[in-house]
Amino acid sequence: MTRVNNRYNAVNLAQGFPDFDPPKEIVQSAKQALDEGFHQYAITWGSPSIRKAIAGKFAWFNGVEVDPERHVTVVCGGTEAMMAAMLAVVDPGDEVIVFEPFYENYGPDALLAGGTPVFVPLRQHGGEMRFDFDELRRAFSKKTKAIVVNTPHNPTGKVFSLEEMKAIANLCIEHDVLALTDEPYEHIIFDGEKHVTMAALPGMARRTVTTNSASKTYSVTGWRVGWAIALDDSIATAIRRVHDFLSIGAAAPLQEAVAKAIYMPLSYYGELARGYQARRDAMVSILDDAGFEYATPKGAYYVMCRYPACGYDDDLAFSHFLSEEVGVTPVPGRAFYHDPELAKPYVRFAFPKKLETLERVSERMRRLHEFRK
Repeated sequence: MTRVNNRYNAVNLAQGFPDFDPPKEIVQSAKQALDEGFHQYAITWGSPSIRKAIAGKFAWFNGVEVDPERHVTVVCGGTEAMMAAMLAVVDPGDEVIVFEPFYENYGPDALLAGGTPVFVPLRQHGGEMRFDFDELRRAFSKKTKAIVVNTPHNPTGKVFSLEEMKAIANLCIEHDVLALTDEPYEHIIFDGEKHVTMAALPGMARRTVTTNSASKTYSVTGWRVGWAIALDDSIATAIRRVHDFLSIGAAAPLQEAVAKAIYMPLSYYGELARGYQARRDAMVSILDDAGFEYATPKGAYYVMCRYPACGYDDDLAFSHFLSEEVGVTPVPGRAFYHDPELAKPYVRFAFPKKLETLERVSERMRRLHEFRK
């Protein structure tokens, strides 16, 4: 969709990357690391400085003590972190539960690891996205190896509540299942919601692999520095072995820069959330005016919505139309569903953009009224 966007010189709300610069401090740290000679391989599972910083933050923010020497593996972005975790724990014939709609890599990750994804739907109830507990319970079987939990959630912006996380944890304990959690938006959270880390819940510390990255928190999606945390030594070792064959190691100077970024003052994380809430509010106001239907995102920087009636009943066709005729590019819903038929009414917009960019989006989306049925 970015290629489509560029063809029509539209505003790109498809890919989830900021159109503003990262904090000056992190850029300066990267320059300093280059000047200080960090040009060769770091330890394959991450330099000591970044692993220490990650472990420290996992303690003070997420509430879980980990050993940076044994439990933390630094990889090339959160995407590799989840793939490495899948390859480390999923065997042929295993099932992996995935909430749907889902970040588009989870299903293929399970398949590449030899497993079978089992999808549990998130449905809109009023202004919220929820799963049905009985449906989730039925998804667990003797074949279930793991469940993927992404909170805050891409593409819907759902923040899983403490009650929901406890319900998932209880099923994992009951069925001896691992939780693979994806938490890159943990600081991008709105309306007083709280981020819950699965590994911090009773009985889940050694049963959870937590994946994360620097991409979203520090606005450096192109740096590709992520990590996986596993308190079970055998799982942590397996992840390191897989990572060694996937990419060997993340960029050494950027690891040093991210290590320093993790020590940013607490005020930074509050300002980050407030800035994104202002963008969220601007985006949903645009969608309201244009006639889209959605569940209000409580975190992350996406909104999944039903598009208005304007002559299209296919998500891909509508996305191309919106890019070409209106000048705003979304992602068609089929990127997030295993069944394209389920995806037909939906598109996703990403809003990690300057407020002036969103004002341009607002101006262009007014054109949509010309096509409304």
